[in-house]
Amino acid sequence: MAVPRLRAERCFLRLDPVALAGRAREAASIAGAARYGRPVLPREMPRVDLIVAGSVAVGRDGARAGKGGGFSDLEWGLLVELGLVGEWTTVVTTVHPLQIVRARVPMLPHDVPLDIIAAPERVIRCRPRRARPPGVLWDALPPGKIEEVPLLAALARARSARTSPRRRR
Repeated sequence: MAVPRLRAERCFLRLDPVALAGRAREAASIAGAARYGRPVLPREMPRVDLIVAGSVAVGRDGARAGKGGGFSDLEWGLLVELGLVGEWTTVVTTVHPLQIVRARVPMLPHDVPLDIIAAPERVIRCRPRRARPPGVLWDALPPGKIEEVPLLAALARARSARTSPRRRR
């Protein structure tokens, strides 16, 4: 799982089910995951087959509204850039039935649509109305976001080095 706000260089936590024996419920909280998880660099992670995204409100078409920080979508973009998520990755959320709204949930270009909505009494398979973002949408990042997230800053530097013309000697 990602560390809150992606603020560490080792911005993901590896939670080993064997090591969690009997403590999985406690490890399910942010504090518990930090206590029992091992911080890892993104390059130490395997491909991700399933993402569970937190949601405030969802539409049956796969649209989702989070808490407004954009970190879930940023995590997706970063993991795409690193080749760790893709079309093989299922994106699911768990919600209370009241969080499934009839009104259209607005989606921005960086928003990741859901594949599945899981509620206590039913599971909804979504037919997202738009494609997933192809990675980090660099031009859409708010000012200061790159400096705030160490992995984003590292990828931006690498990206800049690839696209800048070489100096002549």
